[in-house]
Amino acid sequence: MILDDFITITPTGLYCIYGDFYLDPQQPVKEAVVSHAHGDHAIGGSEHVYCTAATESFMKHRYRKFAAVDFYIKAYHQSFKIKEVSITFYSAGHILGSAQVLMEYQGVKYLYTGDYKIEPDATCEPFEFVQADVLITESTFANPETKHPSPVKEIEKLNNTNSNIMLGAYALGKSQRIIQLLNHHCPSKNIMVHHSIMPFVKIYEDYGMELGRYKMYDRKVMKNNQQHQVYIVPPMVFHSYHKAINVVRAFASGWENLQQQNGISLYISDHADWDAILETIENVQPKQIWTLHGDGKQLKEYFKDRLEVKILN
Repeated sequence: MILDDFITITPTGLYCIYGDFYLDPQQPVKEAVVSHAHGDHAIGGSEHVYCTAATESFMKHRYRKFAAVDFYIKAYHQSFKIKEVSITFYSAGHILGSAQVLMEYQGVKYLYTGDYKIEPDATCEPFEFVQADVLITESTFANPETKHPSPVKEIEKLNNTNSNIMLGAYALGKSQRIIQLLNHHCPSKNIMVHHSIMPFVKIYEDYGMELGRYKMYDRKVMKNNQQHQVYIVPPMVFHSYHKAINVVRAFASGWENLQQQNGISLYISDHADWDAILETIENVQPKQIWTLHGDGKQLKEYFKDRLEVKILN
C-alpha cells in the first residue's frame, strides 16, 4: 500500500518519517540523503550525509570542513538502509554524481528524481530509467509549451559571431558541459574560465571527464584579442558586468527570462522538459506521480482520470 505520508514537506525539507531522514534538506539535520551538489539541494553542516563520491567532493570544496560531520559514500546501484527504508542511488543525468533516490519500504518503491535530464551529456553519467510505484519528480519545466532545443544546435550559434563572448553559466555542472560542447562544436573559439569555476573543472577531470582545452581567464588576452574569445563566468559576475563593452553576452539556461537583453540566446538546460518528463513517466510506470520543484498542475490535468498526480509543493 502506498503511504501518502511517506515523504512530507517540512520547513527543513523533504522528510521521510519511516526512515527518519531528509532528502536534500535546506537546514543541517542528523540524517541527510543528498541527490546532488547544487546549493539548493546540498547544504553544509549535517551530521550524516549519504551521497555519491562526486557529490562529496563538490560539497567538501564548497563548504570545506563544514560540509558534514561524516559522509557515507554510496555507488550507483549499491543498496543501503536507514532504519527500515532501503535506499539505492541511480544516475540522474543532471550533473556529475547526481542521483535519483529509490526508496523501498513495506514492498512499495518510491523514486525521488532530484533534478534530472534524460538527454545525452558527455560530462556526467547518463540517466537511468527505474521502475517504481511512486515517481516523485521535479517539475521545473512541466509545461507542454516547454521543449528544450538541441544543445549542439544552441552552442553552434556561437560560431555565427567572431566577437568575444561573455558566457554566463552556473559554476557546477553547466560550465563543464559548456566547455565540452565548445571544444567539440566551436573549434575556433579560445575558451577562458573564471577562477571561481576552475576548482569544479578540476574535480570533473579528477573523475575522468575529458572536457577539452581551456585556460584560466587572462585579462590581457581578452583585451588584446577582439575576436573568438569565450569567457565563461558564474551568474554573479555575469550580472555585475551587465554593461561590459566589446563582448556579446549569452547565458546558458533553459529559463527564458535569463535570455533577455543578451546578444545571443542560449537555451541549454540541465532539467527535463515536458516531453522528457512524459518519457520518464512512461518508463517508470508509476501508480502515482508526486511533483516537486515547479508547477505540477499541467501534469495533473494531462493525466486526469488516468493516473493520480499529487502536487507536493
